[in-house]
Amino acid sequence: MATSLLKTSLSARTKLLYQTGLSLYNTSHSFHEEEVKKTLQQFPGGSIDLQKQDNGIGILTLNNPSKMNAFSGVMMLQLLEKVIELENWTEGKGLIVLGANNTFCSGSDLNAVKALGTPEDGMALCMFMQNTLTRFMRLPLISVALVQGRALGGGAEVTTACDFRLMTPGSEIRFVHKEMGIIPSWGGTTRLVEIIGSRQALKVLTGALKVESEKALNIGLAEEVLQSSDETQSLEEAQEWLQQFIKGPPEVIRTLKKAVSSGRELCIEEALQNERDLVGTVWGGPANLEAISRRGKFNK
Repeated sequence: MATSLLKTSLSARTKLLYQTGLSLYNTSHSFHEEEVKKTLQQFPGGSIDLQKQDNGIGILTLNNPSKMNAFSGVMMLQLLEKVIELENWTEGKGLIVLGANNTFCSGSDLNAVKALGTPEDGMALCMFMQNTLTRFMRLPLISVALVQGRALGGGAEVTTACDFRLMTPGSEIRFVHKEMGIIPSWGGTTRLVEIIGSRQALKVLTGALKVESEKALNIGLAEEVLQSSDETQSLEEAQEWLQQFIKGPPEVIRTLKKAVSSGRELCIEEALQNERDLVGTVWGGPANLEAISRRGKFNK
């Protein structure tokens, strides 16, 4: 049944949600990914660390503490590598993104920004990071940004690529792009509008609204303000919070996330077709048959 359903012809947009390794941009957009990678490789520093736990939760750490976890060029490359690894982690169900040393991320390393000073450089970096964060957003994992300390600029944009945001007391999310004479370029504007609406997004992006933890909660940017600001304790809280979403077999959780992604990105007809095809991958599967054998006692 699943095989026959998946043979249905899919639109190009629907295929983007099914297949890994596909890019929003290519040479027809004057985007040459390998050239961008060579350029980014010239700016070392920091790392993107991934820990995959047996409970199906991944911990992705932005690790460049001497620069408040700012993205170096190498870290941008490593982020793409980790996204590809997560796309292929079939046992995964959830993902927590956080920064090292109790702060989230201060955006891009200014050394790389200064060196990439032309509009062409800016466009190439924009397309690279939009590709990476769009693939991140489409991961079949339920993702949470754990915002400790500050999420500034590109760091703020990364939080919007997650399904949820949890903040610690005293933390803040700030889109400081206007102060730098630019606008968000990693997809942050588009995602922020989807999360909080255009009116609130304008307030946040212009700096008229300061988004500390309680304010983020009030406008719907954050799901919850955690009790602890301690790095270890807040991560434990975040893992406990995430557990409510990932109870069940990985194949079911991952399929649910894929269906939600299609509902968000596709037109209604395509989303419905995609939902139908995804049902074919789990209907009659082990989790479905086990649930039926329990005689429908889903709330026990």
